[in-house]
Amino acid sequence: MTALHLLDNSLRRYDWGSPTRIPALLGTVPDGRPVAELWLGAHHSAPSRAGGVPLHELVRSAPDAMLGRQVSDRFGPRLPFLLKVLAADRALSLQVHPRPHLARAGFNRENRLGIAPDSPERSFHDDQHKPEMVVALTEFDGLAGFRTPRTVLDLLAGLDGPLVAQMRTALETDRSPAGVRSAFTHLLAARTSAQCPGEVATTVEAVRDRLASGSPSARADATVLALAEQHPGDPGVLASLLLNRVTLDPGEALFLPPGEVHAYLSGLAVEVMASSDNVLRAGLTTKRVDSEALLECASFAPRPPAVPDRTTSGAQGGVHTYRAPVTEFALTLADVAGGADLPGSGPRVVLTLDGEVELHAAAVPRPTPLSRGGSVFVPHDAGALRVSGRGHVVCAWVP
Repeated sequence: MTALHLLDNSLRRYDWGSPTRIPALLGTVPDGRPVAELWLGAHHSAPSRAGGVPLHELVRSAPDAMLGRQVSDRFGPRLPFLLKVLAADRALSLQVHPRPHLARAGFNRENRLGIAPDSPERSFHDDQHKPEMVVALTEFDGLAGFRTPRTVLDLLAGLDGPLVAQMRTALETDRSPAGVRSAFTHLLAARTSAQCPGEVATTVEAVRDRLASGSPSARADATVLALAEQHPGDPGVLASLLLNRVTLDPGEALFLPPGEVHAYLSGLAVEVMASSDNVLRAGLTTKRVDSEALLECASFAPRPPAVPDRTTSGAQGGVHTYRAPVTEFALTLADVAGGADLPGSGPRVVLTLDGEVELHAAAVPRPTPLSRGGSVFVPHDAGALRVSGRGHVVCAWVP
């Protein structure tokens, strides 16, 4: 019989996470340790469970019923997206995600080298690319994509230190993406130098003095100082001057295509992505920095951060759908005050952010109640989906 599958989801505890925000969502008592991410999906490294069964096994057991023939034919017998709740009290690593052919090549290369799947020396954990989209639930701060060389040179003007001098020279010599790449490469290379922490500190002090004197670049300077406090001596602190600084208000969204250098800084958000755990780090981390793979995968073309398409529907305009130029995922957020229609076909994952609601699926006899933090996997053969009650819900789906 067709059913909606209640989910038991995985928590990821990273040092940048908030000790309170995800426990508050789940209605659990904080234990003082940071909780960075809640994963809702079928990625093999941390799958959700439905009735004790890992979600990827449930999907593989009946792919046409679970995914629908169209999704199954396009992506194979797997859920193509991964939904997360992300709660950051500190900056995440400066990172990039690979494009499809580079993900396959990197994964196969590390397999041939015999690097264990759970080894900290592994950069590629699967063979999938990882475009992602984030929608803010609170004010949400980040860095995304490269500023224009002219803007970066204005930010570097008057700052002391050999690292910023190298960056300045690279951008003055070549204001194309190649020059941006050269400036960024200087920072990556500096990580191996014993002089790097002192060189970073020299520039941080210059930034501090500039900010105290009434800097016209106060936001960029404040970001440098905040990152220097979290990651003293890390050249990723100075890389923030190369990148666009972004603040999202609740309901605003950002799309990160593969190859986009970025770092989230703080806030609570929902995030949906292709089902992958491939992260290539450049700094602001104690984890592995794979400079060679990152430089191969990254895009250095200056451009403003990408904003996904957003449409509004529902009787009171409370249903917002976000679409990015990818085939794996879309996201719908609904402010339910009575009832609202959710996407009606394909595999769906629904999470209740607050309130008390019921999910009504066309092919399921009884509604499924959900309260704050509750989530379900909705298979394709459950049919059209409607939510009633009062609360806010998130639905990840395949467009």
